[in-house]
Amino acid sequence: MRSGPVHVIDDDESVRDSLSFLLGSMNLTVLTYPSAEVFLAQRPWGLGGCIVSDVRMPGISGIELLRTLKDKGVDVPLIVITGNADIPLAVEAMKAGASDFLEKPFDDAVLLSAIESALGNRQTTPRAAADTIEINERLQTLTAREREVLDCLVSGLSNKNIASALGISPRTVEVHRAHVMTKMNATSLSHLIRMALVSGIDIRARAI
Repeated sequence: MRSGPVHVIDDDESVRDSLSFLLGSMNLTVLTYPSAEVFLAQRPWGLGGCIVSDVRMPGISGIELLRTLKDKGVDVPLIVITGNADIPLAVEAMKAGASDFLEKPFDDAVLLSAIESALGNRQTTPRAAADTIEINERLQTLTAREREVLDCLVSGLSNKNIASALGISPRTVEVHRAHVMTKMNATSLSHLIRMALVSGIDIRARAI
């Protein structure tokens, strides 16, 4: 089990305050920072814990922070918070090694579960060849349309852009997306992306 605080990095003071209150109410130690630059200047990663960072911030972005920490050899799990329009960035963050990403608005329980996983150092990425075989078996259960939606999802497209690309309604995309999540036994979009990475699906952000 990891120990240490939850480092919250967001340029929005109201977000920092609300997350600090929420996590503090769960008896978690919380340290907040208005920017990635401030976090890097203070070098608090020696305290351990995990990081919750917005993906879009003035100056150093959440993804740039992730890469900087990786270059420094800092092993602190980083959870990326993203808006619906930032899914391509979230996909990029997952490829760069983010432990999870959460789409706004997210439930408090979802955030707490992601933090618990990070602090517990629970590796949710599918593990070995046996897992890869199981994932590929799940992929075979998808219909042709569901597979198209999956490919678009893990490429970083939003429901609206998927609908436009496939010539279907956003509501139909939502239905197919729900079926994909169920058939793949994915607990979150980040989990789905991890499985796609393991299975060898080509993940790259598509032009929107």
